[in-house]
Amino acid sequence: MAAIENAAPDMVDPAIFERLQQNIDDDAHVREELRDILQKLELEQNLAPAWPSIAEQGTYIKELEFVASKHPYYKYNQLWTRNIQETINIILFCVWLGGGGKPQGSLPTIEEVGSTLKVPTNVKDRDTFHITTEEYLHALISLIEELARLAVNSVTLGDYQRPLQISKFVKDIHAGFQILNLKNDSLRRRSDSIKYNVKKIEDVVYDLSLRKLVPSPQESEKRARTD
Repeated sequence: MAAIENAAPDMVDPAIFERLQQNIDDDAHVREELRDILQKLELEQNLAPAWPSIAEQGTYIKELEFVASKHPYYKYNQLWTRNIQETINIILFCVWLGGGGKPQGSLPTIEEVGSTLKVPTNVKDRDTFHITTEEYLHALISLIEELARLAVNSVTLGDYQRPLQISKFVKDIHAGFQILNLKNDSLRRRSDSIKYNVKKIEDVVYDLSLRKLVPSPQESEKRARTD
């Protein structure tokens, strides 16, 4: 019996595992290369979250695009999607504040964001790096969170008109989200938070109207009909 076992040929080719190890090593190298770029992007986001930093962030995102487009998009996109959302959020917030040559209170489209970063958006016909609709919508929800904080801080700084502008803008965004039939679970869960931020901003405006610092919503509506 022992002689038969010794004479039996190998049933598993060791080269199979050598190739698997090579695949693992290649994958680890790609991930490390992507993470190195993302670390530089994240540092720029943390150090200078303002319009002048967007060009520098765009440089890193172009570098990310160059490396990522060599590989299957959906294999690695979870590594960078949060960083991309943050950069989009910075663009949206800066433009809302009047940056980028846009009127204050503007909302750039996903195509305008892509043009600013010089990367494609919502690509469906090829496997390449791009900004997705979901990333844009996540960034838009983050913008609403930023604006809710800004509404509170504006009152502290004595700027009583800004919460009115924020309230109108955020209500319009909320109405837009209610039209969407969201399939992405995380996006759908996050979108539920919009109504809470709408309420938070409404409370700020209501408190200002009680203190006679701004017209009440009823007075503003009546004035709008008169105009």
